[in-house]
Amino acid sequence: TRHGFWRLGVVGMSAVSGIEIALWDILGKSLGVPVWRLLGGKCRDYLRTYTHLGMGEMTSVYESLDSAALVECASRVVEVGYDAVKLVCIPYSHYVAPRRAVDSVAEALERLRRAVGPDVDIMIDFHGRPASVMLARDYIRAVTPARPLFVEEPLPPEQLDGLAALTADGAVPIAAGERWIGRREFAEALQRRACHIAQPDICHVGGLHEAKKIAALCETAGIGIAPHNPLGPIAGVAALHLGIATPNFIIQEEMSGAVPWYDDVVEWPIQRRPGRWDLPGRPGLGIEVNEAEIARPPFEQEI
Repeated sequence: TRHGFWRLGVVGMSAVSGIEIALWDILGKSLGVPVWRLLGGKCRDYLRTYTHLGMGEMTSVYESLDSAALVECASRVVEVGYDAVKLVCIPYSHYVAPRRAVDSVAEALERLRRAVGPDVDIMIDFHGRPASVMLARDYIRAVTPARPLFVEEPLPPEQLDGLAALTADGAVPIAAGERWIGRREFAEALQRRACHIAQPDICHVGGLHEAKKIAALCETAGIGIAPHNPLGPIAGVAALHLGIATPNFIIQEEMSGAVPWYDDVVEWPIQRRPGRWDLPGRPGLGIEVNEAEIARPPFEQEI
C-alpha cells in the first residue's frame, strides 16, 4: 500500500483486506484468543444486525420497487425476527425526476411504515442514484415521514459538498462510506461533515486495523459507524469482531441467505439469530473454512 508507484484502487485494496483479515485470524489462533480481544477488547456482548428484503435474495433486494412488493418482503423479514430492514427503492435518476416517481416512493414508504409498525427501523439505500442535491433532497423529503434510521448514499460518493449540504439539512440521518477507501478518504469526508453515520467496509478499506482507525476518526468527530457488509460469511465474522470491539458501533449489515450455500462454506463461531449476533469465544475469527464447498458451486452472475 505504501511503495507501489500507482495507488491501489478498490480492487487492490480488497485483496489487501482479505490478506490482512487472514493474518488476524492466524494471530488469534496462535495466541488462543478471539480477534476482538486483539482489537482492544469487548465494548458489548452482541451486535444488533439488519438484513435486506428477501433476507439477502438478490431479486427481492433490487427489484422490489412497488409498494406491494416492499410491504410483502419487509413483512416477511419482520416475521422472521428482525427489527430493522434495508430497502433499495429509489429509482435510477438523473438531475431531475418526474413528480410521479417521487410521489410513488413517498406512498410506498408510508404503506411500509404502517405495515411494520413504529418499532421496526427502516433504512433506505439510495445507491447514489440521484445525480443532484436538488433531486436527492426531494427523495429525502418523500421518505422523511416514515422516520428512517438513515438514508444511505443519497448522492454518488465523490460528491462530498453535496453530501455535506444534505447532512446539514438534518431532515434524516445521512449514512455514507461504503465506497470510500482507506482512512484518508474518510478523513476528508469527516472534515467536510459529509455524513451523520459512516459505513466503512472492512473488505475494501484495507482490513480490520484500517477499519479500527476509521472508527476512531469517526468517534473523535462524534459520528457512529454502521459497517457495510452485503458480503459472505467470512466478511460477516470479521464484521462481528470489529463491532464487538468498537465503541461507536450502531448496527451491522448482514447478508445471510444471499446464496443457498451461505451456511455451508464456513463453520460460524456463533449461532446467528435474526437481528442479533452474539459474542464469539473461539480463537482467531473462530471459523473453519470448507475449501471443498467453496470450490463446488459454479459461478453465476448476479443481477
